Amino acid sequence: MPAPALLLGLIKKRAALRLIGAMASALVLCCVMGFCGSIALVAFASQGSTAVCTGAASGPGAAVSITVPSQTPSLLSEPQVTVAKAYIAVGRARGVPDDGIVIALMMGLQESNLQMLANPSVPESLKFPHDGVGSDHDSIGSAQQRPSAGWGSIGNLMQPAYNAEAFYGGPRGPNHGSPRGLLDIQGWRQMDKGAAAQAVQGSAFPERYAKWQPEAAAILAGLGAATAPAACSPDKSGVSQPALPSDLNQLRREILAYAQEGVGGAYVWGGTAFKAWDCSGYVQWVYGKAGITLPRTEQWTAGMPTSNPQPGDMVVQNPDGPNHWGHIGIYAGNGMMYSALNPAVGTLLHPVAWNGGAAYFVITFHS
Repeated sequence: MPAPALLLGLIKKRAALRLIGAMASALVLCCVMGFCGSIALVAFASQGSTAVCTGAASGPGAAVSITVPSQTPSLLSEPQVTVAKAYIAVGRARGVPDDGIVIALMMGLQESNLQMLANPSVPESLKFPHDGVGSDHDSIGSAQQRPSAGWGSIGNLMQPAYNAEAFYGGPRGPNHGSPRGLLDIQGWRQMDKGAAAQAVQGSAFPERYAKWQPEAAAILAGLGAATAPAACSPDKSGVSQPALPSDLNQLRREILAYAQEGVGGAYVWGGTAFKAWDCSGYVQWVYGKAGITLPRTEQWTAGMPTSNPQPGDMVVQNPDGPNHWGHIGIYAGNGMMYSALNPAVGTLLHPVAWNGGAAYFVITFHS
């Protein structure tokens, strides 16, 4: 993911060595499991696009030099910058105080070294972009959250922005207080930061979070100024609606026009208000404006699957069960889609390939 040319912060040398070891282990695993190699390469190429948008000042493909007083400078790799910026962007979008963002970064450093980790015990996780593999029960993602503990679907937990949203929790969090996020813990701001991280994570090693506080504070100081959701406007990315087929019917054109009208909207868990919606709230609003009533969730049940999608059809992604998906949007044509993607970037036009497991549904009466 792009990062500013000059930034301050730190990842200790031992953390860098740990990262190298983890990458080596991942490489060995990928050699044994041939298909994983291709997935890992795709992950490094696309990870920045999958999770968060960077500020306009960022440059392409740069690691970030991190320095803490009295310690030796080291580097945040590009994937680590991606994860760190996701936690910062989601925190800023949610109005989380800097102390809370530091706690989230401390947690990410301890749990995954700010990497997106798949887990062979959760085979489906290997299908999503990842930076390495872990082996702790069914823990996955940058926060090592467990699907079996109710943190979210596998598809969701393999997205750093969702990891951040779940960790922060609160009234707008995806789990509604179960499991608890940081904002669900009464008095968290008066707690020791390591203890606050432990209150969310419930780790068997509660003492390990505190050691990351200097590094986490330095990362926020270095990356925070360049990580603002407002800088991620799709208009600034130069992405435009793909050319529409000349024979596309009027109703489909109306659906796409309303989809474009929603671009720039915020992502709000459970939201259905204009430009304050989640992915299904957005799709319901767009189709509703075009005169098509859809259910609040699982909207694909109102359509029929198609292998020949046309602009205006529904796109579902991140499969998390039989005939069930964790994300939905509207196909724009030419491999692009509109969706309320996540809290970091909100509603935008983006490649279908940013999420995995895409399938398409057509509302039969608007074909």
